[in-house]
Amino acid sequence: MNALTAEPTPGTLKSAFAHLDCLVEGIDQLQTAGFTQLVVTTPTPRHEIEEMLYKGRPSPVRWFTLTGALFGGISGFTVCSLTHLNWPMIIPAGKPLVSVPAFMILTFEATVLWGCIFTMLGLLYMCRLPATDLQIEVTDPRFSDDHFGLVVNGLSDVDAERVRAILNDVGAVDVTGMENANA
Repeated sequence: MNALTAEPTPGTLKSAFAHLDCLVEGIDQLQTAGFTQLVVTTPTPRHEIEEMLYKGRPSPVRWFTLTGALFGGISGFTVCSLTHLNWPMIIPAGKPLVSVPAFMILTFEATVLWGCIFTMLGLLYMCRLPATDLQIEVTDPRFSDDHFGLVVNGLSDVDAERVRAILNDVGAVDVTGMENANA
């Protein structure tokens, strides 16, 4: 479905903010009032917003990185060891065929390579990229230019009026959606 011809999402209010402080205040007041279905879009990454929405929980992408690093380290060492065991050389003085110090550089490089690859894949997965199924309210071009966007989902008509009042009080540039809520 084309984003330009899509219908607005039912039960949703979209607001635009020109200033970060107003957005942060709006998020705080909405969370205090019990509204949890918030979608925030920003033209640049802002740690204040991340802290408010996720309450200090660390990103799950770190588990992708750890998994990739472990996979890379184990596979790098295994490939070196199996290669050396398949083509053994005569090693004087009874030295072992599989030598840990000799394989450390390749093990380290494989750890870094696979850690980076898994991190990138985890980031794409957790950010839901490529984003082909965004709701129409999030696709406002202002949200990637110079305004902050706040979309509140799952609202009834009564809740929509409360949210609209909160957003207007904290300094939203405009609040759209559910215009028929008071009808």
